Amino acid sequence: MNKRKLLKKLLSGSKNIRFSETAACAEAFGFRLARINGSHHIYIHPGVAELLNLQNVRGMAKD
Repeated sequence: MNKRKLLKKLLSGSKNIRFSETAACAEAFGFRLARINGSHHIYIHPGVAELLNLQNVRGMAKD
């Protein structure tokens, strides 16, 4: 899926978002994977103080 469609899908509030799509979007905005702890994938960004915690639950992003 191209980046524009993916962003539109994420912003629409859809519950059917694959984890791989969510991770790709985070990386497109400059986040990088810092560590993985179980299903928790922790992303960091040099310009953002907060961590981004994405969870992979059977291939889907947890809301």
